[in-house]
Amino acid sequence: MEPSVFRERRDELGRRLGPGGAGVFFTAREARRNGDVDHEFRGSSDLVYLTGFEEPEAVAVVRPDSPDQRFTLFVRPRDPAQETWTGERAGVEGARAHFGADAAFPVADLEKELPACLANARRLVYAVGRDDEADRAVFRALAALRGKARAGIRPPTEIHDPEPILHEMRLRKRPEEVAALRRAAAVTAEAHAAAMREARPGMHEYDVQALLELRFRRAGSPRNGYPSIVGSGPNATTLHYTANRRRLEPGDLLLIDAGAEWDFYTADVTRTFPVGGRFTRPQRAVYEVVLGAQERAIAECRAGVPFDRVHETALRALVEGMVRIGLLSGEPEAIVKDESYKKYYMHRTSHWLGLDVHDVGAYRPEGAWRPLEPGMVLTVEPGIYVRPGTEGAPPEFEGIGVRIEDDVLVTGDGPEVLTAAAPKRIEEIERLTAGGVTSA
Repeated sequence: MEPSVFRERRDELGRRLGPGGAGVFFTAREARRNGDVDHEFRGSSDLVYLTGFEEPEAVAVVRPDSPDQRFTLFVRPRDPAQETWTGERAGVEGARAHFGADAAFPVADLEKELPACLANARRLVYAVGRDDEADRAVFRALAALRGKARAGIRPPTEIHDPEPILHEMRLRKRPEEVAALRRAAAVTAEAHAAAMREARPGMHEYDVQALLELRFRRAGSPRNGYPSIVGSGPNATTLHYTANRRRLEPGDLLLIDAGAEWDFYTADVTRTFPVGGRFTRPQRAVYEVVLGAQERAIAECRAGVPFDRVHETALRALVEGMVRIGLLSGEPEAIVKDESYKKYYMHRTSHWLGLDVHDVGAYRPEGAWRPLEPGMVLTVEPGIYVRPGTEGAPPEFEGIGVRIEDDVLVTGDGPEVLTAAAPKRIEEIERLTAGGVTSA
């Protein structure tokens, strides 16, 4: 994204902070995986949102009413020896030249320079408790300022969590964010369709994972938005299954929950399909219930509708469907009230989506469920999971797990399914799994 995008975001943050406001935002440090190998690094979303800066160990300070230092970056300095091993760094010079910082310092100078960045601010936006080392750096800066009271220098008297300010900004997606989400959705949908075409008995779950992620990378996505879930047969009934080791067997359903990232924004898509064949009668029955529930829930993703209605709509449809096919017995209202459905459906239907797969933004900011607004993006992902050995489960449904998940943009004209290109109709899925071709 263009530097002007991040400048506009910092300006908007400044307006929301108001006179005397300041914000401090830390990105993550690299974490050791084992030996001398680090985990793959991905920058912290708040700092990336405000700066576009992707390197580890950075700290951004936003001080809107400062006459000459509205935006300060602390970064790793240039180091030719280290860069030989791990790649080029922006350094202090690059922080100013390429990322628009009014001032930039080596991150090693944070303790020395941070007090001046916060001097005489009235309120500070900072996520206390997220990182002990970051907390210590901020608290030391505040202590240093308290020691200068006789010189007329004071620390902030209020500390605020980022959620009511910055995270409210992130919740409502701007056009450039929607464009990134559209691209992530397109890449992800194509990869899911490819998995339906190519998955066959005898392959392993990790083969399908590799196929998916190859499609992501070839399309230009630098990473997944989250670890890929590729669960076949009974593994589809484990919600966050990521071992991905089982051999695919004839008659299996395969549940894939995987999303590509684009410009740091992620898609989040789940599809469930028969491996190399057709749905069995019990599989089709469960799938039709889940698909019907999802369609009814998506229709509720309209401006002004309370967030929870999406879940309530899906839940009611799932319960009615499970009674209809014989998974549950009784009156749907009573089942919803006593929560006996939870042995088959134990999670909620939606979450926000954006820079994080479970993105920021309060769901009940004033104690009541938030009404949906244009620019919000949420998932809709009902499911039914009949784990082997579930008490009272009809034998023909045992081991069946189905989830269908799409990403939905709320607009002034109703819901827009960003991931609609990922096949989910039974007929088009069976054409793909049997080696046919669809427009998807």
